[in-house]
Amino acid sequence: MTGHKPASRALLCALLLPLALGACVTASSEGPSAAQRPRISPSDAARYGAVEEKGFRIPAADPEDIKARNVRQLVNDPSGQSPGTLVVDPKNRFLYLVQENGKALRYGVGVGRAGMEFAGTAAVGYKKEWPSWRPTDAMIARDPKKYQPWAGGMAGGESNPLGARALYLFKDGKDTLYRIHGTNEPWSIGEAVSSGCIRMMNQDVIDLYRRVPDGAKVVVLPV
Repeated sequence: MTGHKPASRALLCALLLPLALGACVTASSEGPSAAQRPRISPSDAARYGAVEEKGFRIPAADPEDIKARNVRQLVNDPSGQSPGTLVVDPKNRFLYLVQENGKALRYGVGVGRAGMEFAGTAAVGYKKEWPSWRPTDAMIARDPKKYQPWAGGMAGGESNPLGARALYLFKDGKDTLYRIHGTNEPWSIGEAVSSGCIRMMNQDVIDLYRRVPDGAKVVVLPV
Protein backbone atom coordinates (compact mmCIF):
# COMPACT_ATOMS: atom_id res chain seq x y z
CA MET A 1 0.00 0.00 0.00
CA THR A 2 1.05 3.57 -0.49
CA GLY A 3 3.36 4.89 2.20
CA HIS A 4 4.47 1.47 3.40
CA LYS A 5 7.42 -0.74 2.43
CA PRO A 6 6.10 -4.33 1.95
CA ALA A 7 8.25 -7.12 3.29
CA SER A 8 8.68 -8.69 -0.13
CA ARG A 9 9.83 -5.42 -1.69
CA ALA A 10 7.86 -6.43 -4.79
CA LEU A 11 7.74 -3.64 -7.35
CA LEU A 12 5.61 -3.32 -10.47
CA CYS A 13 6.69 -1.42 -13.57
CA ALA A 14 3.60 -0.80 -15.70
CA LEU A 15 2.99 0.01 -19.36
CA LEU A 16 -0.09 1.68 -20.79
CA LEU A 17 -0.93 1.62 -24.52
CA PRO A 18 -3.53 3.86 -26.21
CA LEU A 19 -5.70 0.94 -27.41
CA ALA A 20 -4.24 -2.14 -25.76
CA LEU A 21 -2.96 -1.79 -22.24
CA GLY A 22 0.21 -3.54 -21.13
CA ALA A 23 2.58 -3.80 -18.19
CA CYS A 24 5.83 -5.30 -17.00
CA VAL A 25 6.49 -6.72 -13.57
CA THR A 26 9.61 -6.81 -11.47
CA ALA A 27 10.69 -7.83 -8.02
CA SER A 28 13.64 -7.18 -5.78
CA SER A 29 14.34 -9.08 -2.59
CA GLU A 30 15.50 -6.16 -0.48
CA GLY A 31 16.32 -2.50 -0.85
CA PRO A 32 19.60 -0.97 0.31
CA SER A 33 20.17 -1.02 4.05
CA ALA A 34 19.89 2.18 6.06
CA ALA A 35 23.66 2.09 6.63
CA GLN A 36 24.19 2.43 2.87
CA ARG A 37 22.03 5.57 2.66
CA PRO A 38 23.71 8.72 4.00
CA ARG A 39 21.17 11.04 5.57
CA ILE A 40 20.03 13.90 3.37
CA SER A 41 19.77 17.47 4.64
CA PRO A 42 16.49 18.81 6.08
CA SER A 43 16.15 21.21 3.14
CA ASP A 44 16.51 18.34 0.67
CA ALA A 45 14.08 16.21 2.64
CA ALA A 46 11.54 19.03 2.38
CA ARG A 47 11.49 18.58 -1.42
CA TYR A 48 10.01 15.16 -0.83
CA GLY A 49 7.28 16.14 1.59
CA ALA A 50 3.65 15.06 1.36
CA VAL A 51 1.64 16.26 -1.64
CA GLU A 52 -2.14 16.44 -1.88
CA GLU A 53 -3.84 17.00 -5.24
CA LYS A 54 -6.99 15.99 -7.09
CA GLY A 55 -8.22 13.99 -4.13
CA PHE A 56 -5.03 11.92 -3.85
CA ARG A 57 -2.29 12.09 -1.25
CA ILE A 58 1.37 11.29 -1.86
CA PRO A 59 3.04 10.63 1.48
CA ALA A 60 6.31 12.24 2.40
CA ALA A 61 9.26 10.07 1.43
CA ASP A 62 11.16 8.63 4.37
CA PRO A 63 14.58 10.39 4.33
CA GLU A 64 16.16 7.02 5.07
CA ASP A 65 14.84 5.79 1.72
CA ILE A 66 16.59 8.55 -0.25
CA LYS A 67 20.26 8.42 -1.14
CA ALA A 68 21.87 11.86 -1.07
CA ARG A 69 23.10 11.46 -4.66
CA ASN A 70 19.52 10.95 -5.87
CA VAL A 71 18.13 14.23 -4.57
CA ARG A 72 16.89 16.50 -7.38
CA GLN A 73 19.57 19.11 -8.06
CA LEU A 74 21.06 21.48 -10.63
CA VAL A 75 24.39 20.20 -12.01
CA ASN A 76 26.73 20.77 -14.94
CA ASP A 77 25.26 19.12 -18.02
CA PRO A 78 27.36 16.06 -18.98
CA SER A 79 25.46 15.30 -22.18
CA GLY A 80 26.03 18.18 -24.60
CA GLN A 81 22.40 17.91 -25.75
CA SER A 82 20.25 20.93 -26.53
CA PRO A 83 18.14 22.56 -23.78
CA GLY A 84 14.84 20.80 -23.20
CA THR A 85 16.23 17.35 -23.97
CA LEU A 86 15.73 14.51 -21.51
CA VAL A 87 18.80 12.31 -21.13
CA VAL A 88 18.51 8.98 -19.31
CA ASP A 89 21.79 7.50 -18.06
CA PRO A 90 20.93 3.93 -16.97
CA LYS A 91 24.51 3.08 -16.03
CA ASN A 92 24.74 5.83 -13.43
CA ARG A 93 20.99 5.82 -12.77
CA PHE A 94 20.29 9.46 -13.43
CA LEU A 95 17.87 11.37 -15.61
CA TYR A 96 18.89 14.84 -16.81
CA LEU A 97 16.68 17.63 -18.10
CA VAL A 98 19.10 19.84 -20.04
CA GLN A 99 18.92 23.55 -19.23
CA GLU A 100 20.48 26.68 -20.68
CA ASN A 101 24.08 27.75 -19.96
CA GLY A 102 25.53 24.27 -19.70
CA LYS A 103 23.39 23.18 -16.76
CA ALA A 104 20.93 20.33 -16.22
CA LEU A 105 18.40 19.28 -13.62
CA ARG A 106 19.43 15.85 -12.41
CA TYR A 107 17.05 13.30 -10.91
CA GLY A 108 17.85 9.91 -9.42
CA VAL A 109 15.99 7.05 -11.11
CA GLY A 110 15.44 3.31 -10.91
CA VAL A 111 16.27 1.46 -14.13
CA GLY A 112 15.73 -1.84 -15.92
CA ARG A 113 17.66 -4.98 -15.17
CA ALA A 114 20.36 -6.16 -17.58
CA GLY A 115 18.90 -7.24 -20.90
CA MET A 116 15.67 -5.32 -20.41
CA GLU A 117 16.74 -1.84 -21.42
CA PHE A 118 15.83 0.48 -24.27
CA ALA A 119 18.60 2.64 -25.76
CA GLY A 120 18.47 5.32 -28.43
CA THR A 121 16.50 8.45 -29.25
CA ALA A 122 12.78 8.79 -28.69
CA ALA A 123 10.20 11.49 -27.95
CA VAL A 124 7.55 12.02 -25.31
CA GLY A 125 4.47 10.85 -27.20
CA TYR A 126 2.08 11.90 -24.47
CA LYS A 127 1.82 12.28 -20.71
CA LYS A 128 -0.77 11.32 -18.13
CA GLU A 129 -1.56 12.44 -14.60
CA TRP A 130 -2.48 9.60 -12.24
CA PRO A 131 -2.42 7.04 -15.07
CA SER A 132 -4.35 3.79 -15.02
CA TRP A 133 -2.69 0.38 -15.24
CA ARG A 134 -3.50 -3.10 -16.53
CA PRO A 135 -1.34 -6.25 -16.44
CA THR A 136 -0.53 -7.80 -19.80
CA ASP A 137 -2.30 -10.93 -20.98
CA ALA A 138 1.01 -12.79 -20.56
CA MET A 139 1.21 -11.72 -16.91
CA ILE A 140 -2.37 -12.85 -16.31
CA ALA A 141 -1.69 -16.22 -17.95
CA ARG A 142 1.51 -16.69 -15.96
CA ASP A 143 -0.02 -15.85 -12.57
CA PRO A 144 -3.82 -15.60 -12.81
CA LYS A 145 -4.33 -15.57 -9.06
CA LYS A 146 -2.21 -12.48 -8.70
CA TYR A 147 -3.17 -10.56 -11.85
CA GLN A 148 -6.64 -11.71 -12.94
CA PRO A 149 -8.33 -9.36 -10.44
CA TRP A 150 -6.79 -6.46 -12.41
CA ALA A 151 -7.68 -7.80 -15.88
CA GLY A 152 -10.12 -4.93 -16.27
CA GLY A 153 -7.48 -2.42 -15.25
CA MET A 154 -6.63 -0.45 -12.12
CA ALA A 155 -7.69 3.18 -11.95
CA GLY A 156 -5.06 5.79 -11.27
CA GLY A 157 -4.49 6.50 -7.63
CA GLU A 158 -2.22 6.36 -4.64
CA SER A 159 -1.50 2.61 -4.85
CA ASN A 160 -1.25 2.40 -8.65
CA PRO A 161 2.15 1.02 -9.82
CA LEU A 162 2.64 3.93 -12.25
CA GLY A 163 2.53 6.50 -9.47
CA ALA A 164 1.43 10.08 -9.92
CA ARG A 165 2.61 10.70 -13.49
CA ALA A 166 3.74 8.80 -16.58
CA LEU A 167 5.55 9.91 -19.75
CA TYR A 168 5.08 7.55 -22.73
CA LEU A 169 8.00 7.34 -25.13
CA PHE A 170 7.60 6.90 -28.89
CA LYS A 171 10.12 6.41 -31.70
CA ASP A 172 9.27 7.08 -35.36
CA GLY A 173 5.64 7.39 -34.34
CA LYS A 174 5.57 3.97 -32.67
CA ASP A 175 5.27 3.14 -29.00
CA THR A 176 8.61 1.99 -27.59
CA LEU A 177 6.85 0.40 -24.58
CA TYR A 178 9.32 2.43 -22.50
CA ARG A 179 7.95 4.67 -19.77
CA ILE A 180 9.16 7.25 -17.29
CA HIS A 181 6.81 7.09 -14.32
CA GLY A 182 6.42 7.54 -10.60
CA THR A 183 6.75 4.91 -7.92
CA ASN A 184 5.49 4.41 -4.40
CA GLU A 185 8.75 2.67 -3.48
CA PRO A 186 11.37 5.42 -3.01
CA TRP A 187 13.91 2.83 -1.82
CA SER A 188 14.15 1.50 -5.41
CA ILE A 189 15.56 4.75 -6.78
CA GLY A 190 19.17 4.18 -7.79
CA GLU A 191 18.57 0.44 -8.21
CA ALA A 192 18.26 -1.81 -11.30
CA VAL A 193 15.07 -3.70 -10.51
CA SER A 194 12.54 -3.06 -13.28
CA SER A 195 11.77 -4.82 -16.53
CA GLY A 196 12.79 -1.79 -18.53
CA CYS A 197 10.87 1.25 -17.31
CA ILE A 198 12.43 4.29 -15.65
CA ARG A 199 10.91 5.04 -12.28
CA MET A 200 11.18 8.25 -10.25
CA MET A 201 10.05 9.36 -6.84
CA ASN A 202 6.53 10.72 -7.18
CA GLN A 203 7.61 14.19 -6.10
CA ASP A 204 10.29 14.17 -8.80
CA VAL A 205 8.09 12.87 -11.60
CA ILE A 206 5.54 15.60 -10.81
CA ASP A 207 8.31 18.19 -11.05
CA LEU A 208 9.53 16.73 -14.35
CA TYR A 209 6.01 16.49 -15.77
CA ARG A 210 5.52 20.22 -15.29
CA ARG A 211 8.70 21.04 -17.16
CA VAL A 212 8.53 18.66 -20.14
CA PRO A 213 6.07 19.13 -23.04
CA ASP A 214 4.70 16.49 -25.37
CA GLY A 215 7.17 15.92 -28.19
CA ALA A 216 10.26 16.54 -26.06
CA LYS A 217 13.37 14.73 -27.26
CA VAL A 218 14.56 11.84 -25.08
CA VAL A 219 18.01 10.27 -25.35
CA VAL A 220 18.53 6.98 -23.53
CA LEU A 221 22.22 6.14 -23.27
CA PRO A 222 23.45 2.55 -23.61
CA VAL A 223 24.48 0.81 -20.43
